[in-house]
Amino acid sequence: MKTNRIMDEIRSTISPEMKLQMELSVAIANRIYEILEAKGMSQKDLAHRLGKSETEVSRWLSGTHNLTMATICKISAALNAEVVKVANYELEPDYVYNVAEDCPV
Repeated sequence: MKTNRIMDEIRSTISPEMKLQMELSVAIANRIYEILEAKGMSQKDLAHRLGKSETEVSRWLSGTHNLTMATICKISAALNAEVVKVANYELEPDYVYNVAEDCPV
């Protein structure tokens, strides 16, 4: 397999914390893509629901953007799905997401 020496050198200098952050960012982006696919939605649909540009949502879903908790909450609300799930914590089964009330701007 052909490797990129420069990228290998960059990867070797990244701290374990940064590697974990990158992995989690990609995992969150992948989870959002899974939800979109399951709901038959596009990035454009998500952008529209969030009142954001497609470019901004695309940047978020690149896996390189550091999403804030507020942004993750807004995305979860817009998709009516859990983007991130914390072990041993579940939302009430009848909980209804409300962007205006549940996710501060």
